Amino acid sequence: MLAKQSNSLRNAVKAMDDAHQGFIAIVDDTRKLCGIVTDGDFRRAILDGHDLSENVCACMQSDPVTIIDGEYDSMSAKDIFAEGTVQHIPVIDENRIVKDIIYSSDLMDQRPQSNLRDTLSIPVVIMAGGKGTRLEPFTKILPKPLIPINGKPIIQIIMDRFVQHGMQEFYLTLNYKSKMIESYFEDIDEQYNLRYIRERKPLGTAGSLKLLEPQISSTFIVSNCDIIIRSDYYDIYEFHKNKDYVLTIVGSVQHQQIPYGVCKIENGGDLREIIEKPNFDFVVNTGMYICEPDVLDVIKAGQIFHMTDVIHALRQSNCKIGVYPVSEKSWIDVGQWEEYKRAIALIQ
Repeated sequence: MLAKQSNSLRNAVKAMDDAHQGFIAIVDDTRKLCGIVTDGDFRRAILDGHDLSENVCACMQSDPVTIIDGEYDSMSAKDIFAEGTVQHIPVIDENRIVKDIIYSSDLMDQRPQSNLRDTLSIPVVIMAGGKGTRLEPFTKILPKPLIPINGKPIIQIIMDRFVQHGMQEFYLTLNYKSKMIESYFEDIDEQYNLRYIRERKPLGTAGSLKLLEPQISSTFIVSNCDIIIRSDYYDIYEFHKNKDYVLTIVGSVQHQQIPYGVCKIENGGDLREIIEKPNFDFVVNTGMYICEPDVLDVIKAGQIFHMTDVIHALRQSNCKIGVYPVSEKSWIDVGQWEEYKRAIALIQ
């Protein structure tokens, strides 16, 4: 859970991702604490336009909450965590050398919750009608939502994550092999507040949402049936509401390195410069959204309509659309084979 102060923001976030804690302590060569970076700091850096190649100190908290080694007990640490402002506390000596990290998850019975977190209960729409062609030949037999990860269908893993965050009301949009999906939920012991939205014909990645118009009149979540977002859904909701967005896209920061020298050309063929194996960072659409009911107004009934069409129509109407960034490994796209294999390793 330590990263050198010489690291780029990109490398520090990768270390944080690998540790699955949403936190990294920044130290010098002697392990002296320089500061900390949380997933929230990373998100604010992206929203403020920072380049991930910048030094990690650009978004570091330089004066974090700390505890002096030998001068605390578990009760004093619990008191700090109970305030709900931090989830990780570096333990340092008198020279600020990091000796340990204390995690709230190790001491607290449950995460402190605000009033919002106590009461958040919004509908969740899971788009489960697609054919899942990227997972053929499996999906020739099973519908994509029922593809298992360690013995549990992906759609149930997704639903259980929402339940953990307090959401109970689910709508499943169905088309391909819909009877098989319905039969599965009829046979399991877990009880969900579940309703089915049945497409009579394929309506694209968003067309079936129009069928919800009589039933949804408040903020709701839309999720693809093959993606897992490992993030704080409450924080996403607050971001959406505080910014007064009609639609918020959950985006994942993805890194790509071109494995060649890239030529920059000018004047009809003159080489301006060659950049060896350049790095690029993009925020990509994960397939999870928080929506206001106004989103339904722009969808044309009975027609194929994709989420890209929804976004274009909202922009044409001057509606506010936001992007909530999460780190690269916070998003698992189970709809492709390599990510499916990674999901099996990550989800126990």
